Formats: sequence, C-alpha cells, structure tokens
Amino acid sequence: MDIISLARFQFAMTAIFHFLFVPLTLGLAPIVAFMETRHLTTGNEMYERMAKFWGKLFIINFALGVVTGLTMEFQFGMNWARYSAYVGDIFGAPLAIEAFAAFFLESIFIGLWIFGRGRISKKLHVASIWIVAFAVNLSAFWILFANGWMQHPVGYEIQNGRAIMTDFTVFLTNSYSWSKFLHTMLAGFTTASFFVLGISAWHLLRKNETEVFTSSFKIAAVFGLASSFLVFVMGDFAGGEIAKVQPEKLAAMESHWETARNVPFYLFVFPDEENSRNVVELFGIPGMVSFLSFKDFNAEVKGLRDWPKEDRPPVLPVFAGFRLMVGLGMLFMLLSAVSVFIAFTGRAGRWSWFLKLLPFVIPLPYIAAELGWIVAEMGRQPWIVYRVMRTTDAVSPSVGSGQVMFTIISFVFIYGLLAALDIFLLAKSARKGPEIAPAKGAAS
Repeated sequence: MDIISLARFQFAMTAIFHFLFVPLTLGLAPIVAFMETRHLTTGNEMYERMAKFWGKLFIINFALGVVTGLTMEFQFGMNWARYSAYVGDIFGAPLAIEAFAAFFLESIFIGLWIFGRGRISKKLHVASIWIVAFAVNLSAFWILFANGWMQHPVGYEIQNGRAIMTDFTVFLTNSYSWSKFLHTMLAGFTTASFFVLGISAWHLLRKNETEVFTSSFKIAAVFGLASSFLVFVMGDFAGGEIAKVQPEKLAAMESHWETARNVPFYLFVFPDEENSRNVVELFGIPGMVSFLSFKDFNAEVKGLRDWPKEDRPPVLPVFAGFRLMVGLGMLFMLLSAVSVFIAFTGRAGRWSWFLKLLPFVIPLPYIAAELGWIVAEMGRQPWIVYRVMRTTDAVSPSVGSGQVMFTIISFVFIYGLLAALDIFLLAKSARKGPEIAPAKGAAS
C-alpha cells in the first residue's frame, strides 16, 4: 500500500475505534444526571443506587475513550502535515477551545462528582454531574464543528497559500455543522438508552434488583423513544443540508447516476460503479428522493455522471452504509416504542421474549453510528476539505510507508487491549449490578 492509503487507513481505524466510546459517553452522562436529580427531588435512595451503578459504567467508558482520542490529534501533525499547515489556523481553533474549555470542565467536575458524594452539598453534587453531561456534549460540539467546516468550509479566505478564518460568527452558524452535531449527539443518546435497556432487561429476566432495573428500564425507554425519533428528524434535516452543499455525496447515498427530476427512491439497488449505473433497481417510490432532498417531488437531483470519475466518492460503501443506518434508525424507534409500552403497562413479565432480545440490540446503535461516520467521511472524498484541498495533497511529505505501517501495527495492538479491557470492565460491572442497599436503620 502507498503512503496515502496507509495514512487514510490509520486515521479511519483510529477514528472508528475512538467513536466506539463517544456515543455512550454523550448519552449516558445526562441519564445519570437525571437519576441524581430524581434522588435529590424525591429523597428516594433507590435513585442514588441507580445513579452510582450507571455512573460507574459511564466512568469506565469515559476514561478509556479519552485515551483513544489523543492519538487522533497527533496524526494531524504526523501523517497530515500539509493539511495542518494549510488549514491549521482554522481547524486548530475549535480543537484548542475543546481542550481548554470542554475538557477542563469535564476533568474538574467529574472528579467533584466522583469524590464529592457526602462531602459537598447535594445540590452542588447534582450540579456537577449535569456540568459533566454538558461538557462532554460541548466537547463533541467543537470537534464536530471542526469536522463540519471540513465538510462545508465557510468564513475563510486563502492568504499566502493558507486558509485563514475571516468570520468566526459564520463558522459558528454553519448549518451543516449544526445538523452534524445534533444528529451525532442524539445518536449518542439513543446508544446510551439501548445500553441501559439491554442491561436492565438482562437483570429483570434474572429478577435481580427488580426495583432499580424496572425504574432504569422506564427512564431509558422514554429517553430512547424521544432520542430515536429526534435523531431521525435530524437525519432528514442533515440530508437536506447534504443535498444543498454536497450533491456528489447525496448522489452516492442514493446511487443516483443521471440528473433528473421526480427521482424515485428504490427499496433495492445494486450499484455498478465501473460502468456508472445500477445493475438492479427494484420497488421505486416516484419522486421520493427529490422530496426527501428538497421537499419537492419534482425537484432536480444531480446524478454522479455530472462529475468526472476522479471527483466522485466511492459509491458502494456510502450507499450501503446510508441504507443500513436508516434501516437501523427505524428499528430503534420501533423497539423503544415497544419498550415504553411494556414499561408503563406492567407487561415486562409477560413479554420476556422482548427482554431476551434487548441485550442483543446493544451493539446495533454503535454500528449505526459507525455507518453514519463512514457515510460522512467517505462521501466527502476525494476532498479532505470539500472543494478546497484534496486528500492526496494533504499527506506529510517526509513520512514513509514503513513508519506509518509500524504505528498502525502498534495502534492495533494497543487498541485491541483497550477494547478488550473496556468490554471486560463494562461486562463485569454490569453483571455485578448496583451495590447492596444498606439495611434500614444502619445509618443511624
């Protein structure tokens, strides 16, 4: 493999691996904060035990996620030096704010929440976990706004061969970045909801701590239904943004080749990239792609043949990733609606088959999130900064293939250990359940 392919593979591998930790961190923090708030407002000790249990799982995931994120930023200097030199003045600003503001808040208040229980006021203790929940999502905000600028560069100009930010307000109001951030944040909430639902279902089937896990199940079901519905709405909004600013990506997502109006949505398609066509197109819904893209059944949608082959994104992974992600998103709405139904009608005991299903659903939101990332990043190719800088022009000139291969092997080994440790610790803590409740009167 050449240096560009190796550098691409390394960044894709580290990004995909790091993103295994991110969605659960984004979503589980507000769920734990809600449980802490219920403890404060009701005085029910069950909510405190619940918050401690799910909070422990959050901390395990958060700590390992931070470690995996560090290597990604190092790669910009190591493998992508030309990119860093060309757009570093813009791309570096949100990353610097993320490090000094969001990560600072996370570090301070997560410590206050972990060690402050019983040592600081209850209100300050609850406020600390809410600040952590805000900070982890603020961290995602700055990173996704940096990425959103790469997808849709705004508020800049080229001076002396470098991209210089000319309007930070335009950067902050980039509608593409907002859609990307909200879609990702809500996907994280969905991931955390199914994580809590799956583990709660596992314990309910074994009649362990029934009160704690029945309440956890209810909270996660409501949280999951709201977030899975909203992530679908934001996905539709994000699709509209892509149609406006990245028409090649939209065409790849739909495997659409010829520019036309009233473009149908085919339920089954098999692309033939080599010959710029689809081998199979079945069950078309007239005008649906035009409507989903521009809210007009007769709108014109550009086809991939409008661009030379070297400017087209890879179609098959983008198309397949998008279809699978949408299919999983619809499944999450259905499963969370059923979860709400059985949670609030007391049918959990009679619907054991559904409880048995939920632990196997835990990996699916992770897969959907990774597919979304693949659609976003591969759909932008061949550009590293859309229509500003090609990926092939961004790689470091002085790094050799052997050096990149060595770091890939090292990362695979280290990340493999971290993944095994994360799964082992999460599974061990999840199976153990919450701490045993103190006997009544023990405190006195």
